[in-house]
Amino acid sequence: MVQQLPTDTAPAIIYPDSDGQPMADNTKQFRWIVVIKENLELLFANNPDVFVAGDLLWYPIEGDNKTRQAPDAMVVFGRPKGDRGSYKQWEEDNIPPQVVFEILSPGNRLKEMAKKFKFYEHYSVEEYYVYDPDGVELIGWLRSGEELEVIEEMNGWVSPRLEIKFQLTSDNLEIFSPSGERFLTYVELAQLREQERQRAEQECQRAEQERQRADEALTQLEQERERYKALEALLRERGIDPEQL
Repeated sequence: MVQQLPTDTAPAIIYPDSDGQPMADNTKQFRWIVVIKENLELLFANNPDVFVAGDLLWYPIEGDNKTRQAPDAMVVFGRPKGDRGSYKQWEEDNIPPQVVFEILSPGNRLKEMAKKFKFYEHYSVEEYYVYDPDGVELIGWLRSGEELEVIEEMNGWVSPRLEIKFQLTSDNLEIFSPSGERFLTYVELAQLREQERQRAEQECQRAEQERQRADEALTQLEQERERYKALEALLRERGIDPEQL
């Protein structure tokens, strides 16, 4: 009889790339997620060591596939850009996301948001921002030691990590880059690009018109010079020195 020896090989732990939850519950929430994530991508496009993601599952503990969150947007300084199925912190030099954003929808529950807050506080998030687009309310927390402390005044607040500025109006939130440019939607960016293309085209047309006018002036000058030479030759034929006139 052959005895089966016990094996020490443990089953591989699977870290799902999806939690089965939708990215957004409505168009307004989705639009804000995209605006924040894509403008942050644009802001750090030239920095290869800043990773920006939206709705990406973050697993902070190796061997634990239950402890996880998927921030609507997150920024990680010190990690390279690139595609990921999820953010496994132990594979990322154990660097947690430093800044996270959540966009509220009518479906968000107080218990769920409290769990997210405790998660981000426990796993070393430095800045945490929650925006309610329906109520136009922005709340932020900043790390102090082991805790996230509420930011008392968000209107005009500048993120220490991102250096972006939050400006609240009566009916909207505006976010500005360090250079003062407002975060734009994809449509606004496309419209701005089209305006720039049209301006560049108009400048080319003006430059071409100026070149044509310069060519015409040069042609007229050449014609005048030829007429002067012909007149000078005619005068000399008649014994008249043009320089004496």
